[in-house]
Amino acid sequence: MSKQPVFIAGEWRESDATGTFQSGNPATKEPLPEVYPVSSWADCDAALDAATTAFEEMRSLSGSQIAEFLETFANEIESRADELVKWANLETALPVSPRLADVELPRTTGQLRQAAAAARSSNWTQPVIDSANNIRSCYGALGPVCVFGPNNFPFAFGSASGGDFAAAIAAGNPVIAKANSSHPGTTKVFAECASAAAEKTGMPSAIVQLIYRTSHDVGERLVSDPRIGATGYTGSRGAGLTLKKAADAAGKPIYLELSSVNPVVFLPAILEEKAEELATEFAGSCLMGTGQFCTNPGMVVLIESSAAETFVTSVAKQFSEAGVGTLLSGAVEKSLHQSHAILTEAGAEVCTGTGAGNGVGYCAANTLLRISGSQFLTNPEVMQTEAFGNSSLIVVTESVTEAAAVLARLEGNLTGCLYSAADGKDDEAYHALAPILRQKVGRLLNDKMPTGVAVSPAMNHGGPYPATGHPGFTAVGIPGSLLRFAMLQSYDNVRQDRLPEILRDDYSGQAQRLIDGVWT
Repeated sequence: MSKQPVFIAGEWRESDATGTFQSGNPATKEPLPEVYPVSSWADCDAALDAATTAFEEMRSLSGSQIAEFLETFANEIESRADELVKWANLETALPVSPRLADVELPRTTGQLRQAAAAARSSNWTQPVIDSANNIRSCYGALGPVCVFGPNNFPFAFGSASGGDFAAAIAAGNPVIAKANSSHPGTTKVFAECASAAAEKTGMPSAIVQLIYRTSHDVGERLVSDPRIGATGYTGSRGAGLTLKKAADAAGKPIYLELSSVNPVVFLPAILEEKAEELATEFAGSCLMGTGQFCTNPGMVVLIESSAAETFVTSVAKQFSEAGVGTLLSGAVEKSLHQSHAILTEAGAEVCTGTGAGNGVGYCAANTLLRISGSQFLTNPEVMQTEAFGNSSLIVVTESVTEAAAVLARLEGNLTGCLYSAADGKDDEAYHALAPILRQKVGRLLNDKMPTGVAVSPAMNHGGPYPATGHPGFTAVGIPGSLLRFAMLQSYDNVRQDRLPEILRDDYSGQAQRLIDGVWT
């Protein structure tokens, strides 16, 4: 059975492989027929050489030329939308509609076009001019970027299509895409679209390259190679931290999205007002997509009351009555069961679920667990074990004071939500808890579930460790996301004709510039 080719230096070529693998259909638990290579260091070495050459060529390109590539790429994706949706459905069991065709694919092309607009405007470079001292600075491209995509968003976070990819390209860097092993066929189609767009717009042949899998040691060598500019990674905490250790040792930036339980706090008065309604809202958010969102609400904090008990009972009933969705892979199923075992062994009570589900393919029962605030405080690290999937843990505290203590022991998260009554009855509790939660999360929400992540310039899809590797950056939200793959470049007494165009006195473009303290 022949192996699928890798895409290196503008050519689909046979891999120098150390092994092979196949993706599978999670709904049938059967392997798909295509065979993909596990690349040796020789493949990575060739890709790095080609990316280095591409980067040298890209430094002479204008933002408008890069924007044209991104827009053409978005058009190519749309021309093969049916094929992409079919592949992603086969490899992930995510529903064709509305998830893939109507939500994730338009989001993907939309963020590519937003990235194109940022490249064209150059506002993301944040030019600053100090005329008195003739010192000028702006952000510029960093160098070849390696992107590791996750299993749960094959389009919008894909290594050859998603947010990290779009940000890296818009900032002027070539991308080496490392496909997720759960959806290599989907990623291959994206690489084909990128290749067609590069040819149509006259881009360097290695602006986008694709490998499917490497061994752990080859992956560590890749992210720490002197030729790499930075790495974007979304995936498990264990694998991400291994890559981070290698990149840190070499002084190479790596931007990680790792794990998050995304706490949701329901304050007493809002529960008294509408416990059943909030239970329905929460259950819908938690079970959406079989819970396989990085912003899935995996922990709820309540203050004990009869309304809190009504909420718990209602959520448990809705979990038990709801259908069980298909998980992305056997590995996700195994990990979810392991997380449930860890939590129950540490004392969590099962309200409903755990064990095998009655769904199609890989699955687990919709699971709701419960602990007291004192139990959480006795063992906070274990009680924050991420159960990635259709599952959540409710922490019932004795008071606002104990709830504050629970929030203070949280690890870093992508999101945190506080629900409070509109009439002000929860305001005292809110003001006691919100400042604590604010420092624990990248995005603080009020009266809204966290699962939606808008592609907005104001969005922060990041947060303190272990949600991400650095609290100062976002993986969603253009132009902010571009800065992860850029370097601050300062020019001191450099002649006008040697400066980047945006820093010259006679610049005539539309980008905003900070000149002697005044935005122009």
